[in-house]
Amino acid sequence: MSSKDAPPPLPEPLLVPVADSHTHLDMQSGTVEEALVKAAAVGVTTVVQVGCDLKGSRWAAETAAQYDQVHAAVALHPNEAPRIVLGDPDGWSRQGAREAGGDAALDEALAEIDRLAALPEVKGVGETGLDHFRTGPEGVAAQERSFRAHIEIAKRHGKALVIHDREAHADVLRILAEEGAPERTVFHCYSGDAEMAEICAAHGYYMSFAGNVTFKNAQPLRDALAVAPLELVLVETDAPFLTPAPYRGRPGAPYLIPVTVRAMAAVRGIHEDTLAEAIGANTARAFDY
Repeated sequence: MSSKDAPPPLPEPLLVPVADSHTHLDMQSGTVEEALVKAAAVGVTTVVQVGCDLKGSRWAAETAAQYDQVHAAVALHPNEAPRIVLGDPDGWSRQGAREAGGDAALDEALAEIDRLAALPEVKGVGETGLDHFRTGPEGVAAQERSFRAHIEIAKRHGKALVIHDREAHADVLRILAEEGAPERTVFHCYSGDAEMAEICAAHGYYMSFAGNVTFKNAQPLRDALAVAPLELVLVETDAPFLTPAPYRGRPGAPYLIPVTVRAMAAVRGIHEDTLAEAIGANTARAFDY
């Protein structure tokens, strides 16, 4: 195994427990038990397992039912909705041609998300939203229809809405305004700037920062973190993706949360324990557990 494929070492434990507000255990190596034990060893005592399609959402709900430390979020990822409607096996719909019944297939999939969202172990509906980076113009309508449906599902079941927003800030904010955002709305892997952070703060939206806040080229994220109200700040790994510096490019996992928390505390100019205490309370409030 090369060094870039090797898991990073365990960081120094946090003294105040925190939660990983967004992870994909089903995409990581090793067992769920191993991931939870390693995370708990460094003070990460809770994880939100996020589904991106029907299979992943069912798995998230089943895993959350099995482990007290795991809460589930279920959804069709923004890039999954065009795949269903347009019949594109690659999932990004750039050259997809609409298949007969594509809209009906999306309705069926959304009905299953609705069923899962009613389960007590499911605390969030997401990740849903818009992705203008991977999905071409052919997929915009399907993404928007799916996003609006997820907003309605979250509100009806009283669950948090977990948003994926990639190069789509204005449209995401517009649709939230048009539909009326759920009481608890989380911008997963927050990717906006300080100006957008102020808009989110005004609406009471949570902003969850991932390992990319540590990247050299991520000054706009650090500027956003600096102005975000402390009571609206969350932390996540989005593992196995976005592993924080100095381990960028290596496999991510929930146990790496302390690396990101310490970098975030430095940006805020506060002690890591103070930030961890806020994050722990914020995540429990956001996901109502």
